[in-house]
Amino acid sequence: MVIVATSSPGPSTILIVTNSVLYGWRKSAFTALGNVAALFLLGVLSVIGLGTLLKTSEFAFTVFKFGGVIYLFGLGVMFILKMHAPIEVSSGSEEHKEISDKRLFIQALGVVSSSPKAILVLTTLFSQFLNTEAALVPQFAGLIVTLMISSFVFLMGYAVLAHKMKLWLSNPRSSMLVSRVSGVIFISFAALLAVSSQ
Repeated sequence: MVIVATSSPGPSTILIVTNSVLYGWRKSAFTALGNVAALFLLGVLSVIGLGTLLKTSEFAFTVFKFGGVIYLFGLGVMFILKMHAPIEVSSGSEEHKEISDKRLFIQALGVVSSSPKAILVLTTLFSQFLNTEAALVPQFAGLIVTLMISSFVFLMGYAVLAHKMKLWLSNPRSSMLVSRVSGVIFISFAALLAVSSQ
């Protein structure tokens, strides 16, 4: 179940692919780290009861949902409007330094944390494997570490594959196309989240 969940394309995949082709796969590792950090935080929140709150309180779910809509929409607009220079391919070790590692980390943290569905999925998934009569902390640690490792491995795999497209992206039009397509996809995710009734 974890392999299916973490290998399937979603907002995090689009984000790391975009960052990898624009800034290099090494810098995009901070995107993967932000993703797994968010998974850990959401896993903790799901265990302490936020998942139950979102399931039972329509108001809480609506507030959380539209917070996510605003964030994903803003990220999409940022990608669409951003101007990109052609990516240098003369040196395989040179990467763009125009974005900080911290920003890549926080960006990924925001993308994963912006969806109430992530918490609900974690709550539903974890509840299938937790024995409530035994100590919860060791069980939770095993589940969340498995999820984090799998997510990191698949995201970095996507990042390395996307980095191979760097030669094609030496054309400024190609670079801008990737950024704008990514922006449209993020806005689409925001729209789907906005109209979701569950």
